[in-house]
Amino acid sequence: MSIIFDPADRGASQNAAQGNVAQGGAAQNGAVQNGVAQEIPASVRNAMELNPNAAQSAGAQGGEQAPSAPTWRYEVNTPEEFQKFVQLSSQGAVIFALYAPHSPSSLQMLEGVQKLVDSAAGSMICAAVDVTKLPEAAQAFGVSGVPAGVAVLAGRPAPIYTGPVSAEDLGDVLSQVLQLAAQYQLPGGFDPVVPEDEKPLPPLHAEAVAALDRGDLEGARAAYRKAISENPGDKEAKLGLEQVELLARVKDLDMATERAAAAADPMNIDAAFNVADLDLVGGHVEDAYNRLLRLFSAIGPDDKARVRERLVQLFDVVGASDPRTVKARAALTMALF
Repeated sequence: MSIIFDPADRGASQNAAQGNVAQGGAAQNGAVQNGVAQEIPASVRNAMELNPNAAQSAGAQGGEQAPSAPTWRYEVNTPEEFQKFVQLSSQGAVIFALYAPHSPSSLQMLEGVQKLVDSAAGSMICAAVDVTKLPEAAQAFGVSGVPAGVAVLAGRPAPIYTGPVSAEDLGDVLSQVLQLAAQYQLPGGFDPVVPEDEKPLPPLHAEAVAALDRGDLEGARAAYRKAISENPGDKEAKLGLEQVELLARVKDLDMATERAAAAADPMNIDAAFNVADLDLVGGHVEDAYNRLLRLFSAIGPDDKARVRERLVQLFDVVGASDPRTVKARAALTMALF
């Protein structure tokens, strides 16, 4: 078996493409020798050369890639995303690079694939798959370990490496994949990944941000609520709404007055909430968390649910992955038992 894609399949439907990948395990047997696909057709022996260093900026030194350099590496985290990239192979070559975070060699191969794909500037894309998160992808391709790479053209998969291979061998095989794609009239033309901070906001999100900019909290609240009603799974809208509610709560508060009230009565839940909100808006995240955690430990069981709910709201505003949130959430969990 070699990297051979039947030109007759290039017009196959997307459903057929998905079916081909589901059967991809059969292509694994005998397809790879010494880690790199062999028996490449003679017509592609003189394929274009890919340069692993081409993705580096001319001004970058020490082999570092310029932070602003475009990349065509996409993360594949769900079965739906997996099928999406299989379908994109009707446009050009999709290189699935399978890796695992605990495998240094697979991470190194992923980096090598990314550099080569980026040097092709849109002629193909790298679909990075963490098999610990999406084992279905490995099963679909019949892959039993990482690192592993599979090229897909018009829904037809072919293994291109299993185990570590040299940059030269990897460049050679990907060049041949590009030549095959050209023969089958699959030129690519893929767009690079758009950084999160450059992606345009959805209309209702943009409306909410504009309302916040002009101080219209009610307008921002209404826009976010509408976004959530239209898409209950819109996490960004839910976070935006929590932030609006926080701003609304502190809008008319006086810091000195609220601190005095909290100091005079440490069990005053409303005063503690107000000070925590003000601390959070002022950037004193740990102070806000610690205040409510101390309050949670001190109050009676009837009030614990209320304090826990406010803490969870603040966790959402700051972000679940923030180290301060992780630490406070762990402390809250321990206090529950």
